[in-house]
Amino acid sequence: MKNVALRSKAWLLRLSLLAAALPLAACDQLGIEDPVKAQAAKEADGKAIGSACRHALRAIEDCYVLNPKANKAAVFNGWKEMDEYMRENKIEGVAPVVPRPSTVKPKTDEEEEPAPKAKEGAKDGKAKAASH
Repeated sequence: MKNVALRSKAWLLRLSLLAAALPLAACDQLGIEDPVKAQAAKEADGKAIGSACRHALRAIEDCYVLNPKANKAAVFNGWKEMDEYMRENKIEGVAPVVPRPSTVKPKTDEEEEPAPKAKEGAKDGKAKAASH
C-alpha cells in the first residue's frame, strides 16, 4: 500500500513540475532575451549596416567610424557580400547624403571665441599697483 501511495505522490510531483515549467517555455513573453537570438540579431544588424555602407559607396573604415557599436566582423561580412552582389549584377552605388567622417570637423570652444588675455593682465597690474 505504501508503494502505491509513493508512486502516486511521485507522479503528482512530476505532473506539477511539468505544469509549472510550461509557462516558462515562453520566456520571450516575459521579456527575457535568449542570448542566441540576441547574438543573431546583432549579426544581422551588422551585416545590414555593412551592406548599406557598400551600397552608399562608403569605405569600410568610414562604416566602422559611423557605427562604433556594431560588430565589426558582421559589418565587414555584409560589406563584402554587398560588394560581390553589386559586381555580379553591375549595380552602381548611391552617393551618400551624410558627409564622410574625415571631412566633418567639429568646432571646439577654443576655435569659436578666443579668451581675451589683455583684461587679465590689466587687472593684475592694478592689483600690483594697489599693493605697493
